[in-house]
Amino acid sequence: MTNTKLARLRNLGEVEQLVMDYIWTHGPSSSEACREALASSRPMKDSTIRTVLRRLEEKGYLTHEVQGRTFIYKASDARQNVAVRAVKAIIDRFCGGSAEQLLLGMVDNAVLDRKQLERLARKIADKKGGKP
Repeated sequence: MTNTKLARLRNLGEVEQLVMDYIWTHGPSSSEACREALASSRPMKDSTIRTVLRRLEEKGYLTHEVQGRTFIYKASDARQNVAVRAVKAIIDRFCGGSAEQLLLGMVDNAVLDRKQLERLARKIADKKGGKP
């Protein structure tokens, strides 16, 4: 799998998002573990969860290894990294590549408040100062 493929992840459906949330939270899992964990909020047949996992793998969100006869699925990348790529795609698509334009829109629409902006400013200042 290449970085190019990871950079172009396709959108997730509702059930796919539930499965990814489970795997990001609980780590590598079998289809049975996913199905059982999601049963209270989203009951699925065994064949359904296997299809969802296969599609997530095709989309580049998951990889698997085989332990005995069981597929163990794990996230291809951390949740935060996937989120960053999704936001980058939004910035490129809707804001002409300008993160500043996106942030200004978020401020104008009260998505970000003063405290959040101050934390961002401190983080930026720390990065410029060479701090991790």
